[in-house]
Amino acid sequence: MRSIAVALALAIIAQTPVAAAVADAAPYTLPETESWDMTSAAGETYRIFVSRPAGPAPEGGYPVLYVLDGNAMFAGFAETRRVRGFGGRDPGGLIVVGIGYPGDQVYDPRRMRDFTAPIATPTLKQLYAAYPSGGRDAFRAFLLGELKPAIAARYPVHPGRQALYGHSLGGLFALHLFYSQPGAFDTIIAASPSIWWDDQAILGEEAAWRARVGKDGASAHGTRLLLIAGALETDASIAQDSAALAQRLAPLSAAGLRSELLLLDGETHITVPHRSITAALRAATRWP
Repeated sequence: MRSIAVALALAIIAQTPVAAAVADAAPYTLPETESWDMTSAAGETYRIFVSRPAGPAPEGGYPVLYVLDGNAMFAGFAETRRVRGFGGRDPGGLIVVGIGYPGDQVYDPRRMRDFTAPIATPTLKQLYAAYPSGGRDAFRAFLLGELKPAIAARYPVHPGRQALYGHSLGGLFALHLFYSQPGAFDTIIAASPSIWWDDQAILGEEAAWRARVGKDGASAHGTRLLLIAGALETDASIAQDSAALAQRLAPLSAAGLRSELLLLDGETHITVPHRSITAALRAATRWP
């Protein structure tokens, strides 16, 4: 008898329109967040996501962590930031700024344009012929010359405590800023950087930066660097390239460079980003 009653109940549930069960459903909004669209001087529109503490800013203003690929990464960073502040456990706090694109795509194809220089390798150029690339300079100008001032005008932020996080091609762009714009950020977090891209063209930027450090050690003092990679990132030798870069940079600690490699056991290219959130937040709030 009991089995018949259960079967009847299941049959009734199965016939109930799904819409009736969720008639009052509404989109979920992350607490302590806001977003808006911002058009750059070059005419490109970005979706800016912001996660900020509810309380007053600490003396000197909030640290800021800028996160590339905001559509994919912002929600994880925002909720981790909010949980860290629960019950006053992280009284200093920080502001997270995600830089994404209008629409709901996790990874918008325009990211390749924004994070790369013009492609020089013929085979790579042919492989990605259908995708825009080579807009790195314009995106850098937007980030440093337009977005950062807009955030500083809108929120009480600390001008000297600014960090940048990028993953994959975003990590490659983060390394580019590390080499080309010392002091623009006090911390650069390059997760799974695509050092392999365009026949490792980024190594030329590294060499030029190292030459400047040899002439003027101040270039090594401007920014901390945290490299993050997954131990299972064997495709394109990302883990190996990251470890090799860390080894090359280690001797420069004598010149004042602060660099570190975090290798995440059991993680692949696609799983590194969310596993790296806590480490990135810690790096962004480290002071001095």
